[in-house]
Amino acid sequence: MPKFLFAYHGGVQFETKEEGMAHMGKWQAWSAGLGDAVIDPGMPVGPSKTVSTNGVTDDGGSNPLSGITIVQADTMEAALEMAKSCPHVDIGGTIEVAQAMDMEM
Repeated sequence: MPKFLFAYHGGVQFETKEEGMAHMGKWQAWSAGLGDAVIDPGMPVGPSKTVSTNGVTDDGGSNPLSGITIVQADTMEAALEMAKSCPHVDIGGTIEVAQAMDMEM
C-alpha cells in the first residue's frame, strides 16, 4: 500500500498550556482514529534553517514546516480525506500531502 507524508505548516501559537493540551488531545484522537493507516505518528518540529546554494538562512522559507506524519492509503484521494479531518487545519494550519516514491538505492 502506498505511503504518504503529511507535512504540517503554520498554525497558531497557543496562549496557554491548557489550550495546547486541548489541541493535542484532539490531534491524538484524530491520529488514533486513523488506526493502522498511521505508519509513524511523527512529531512537531521547532524553528528550522534553510540550506541553499546561497548559504544558510534562519527561517523555514515562506511556509515553514511545523511537523510531519507518515500514513498509508490506497490512493492520494484517501490520504487527502485523512488530512482534511486533522485538527491542524482547524487552527489555521495547512497540510501538504505527498506520496512517497519507491526507489532502489
